[in-house]
Amino acid sequence: MQRTQIYLTDTEQQGLQRLAESRKSTMSAVIREAIDRYLESAGTADWQAQRLAALGLWTDHPAPPDLDELRREERFPAWGLEHAGR
Repeated sequence: MQRTQIYLTDTEQQGLQRLAESRKSTMSAVIREAIDRYLESAGTADWQAQRLAALGLWTDHPAPPDLDELRREERFPAWGLEHAGR
């Protein structure tokens, strides 16, 4: 484990102290837990950002000329085109 020094506002320090006391823990343990949770959620956020970026990969490409037809088939695959609002 590495020793690290950080600066906290009075409000942050008091809040951490109250939380640690209520959990019968130390401020260091509360801070480590918070950091672990943050790192886990940051990894998830990075994955989500990458996924959203991937969705935009084809935005510069023209849509195929039969895009409306493909959408109708996707919405009503079992019905056939006669029930797709034509």
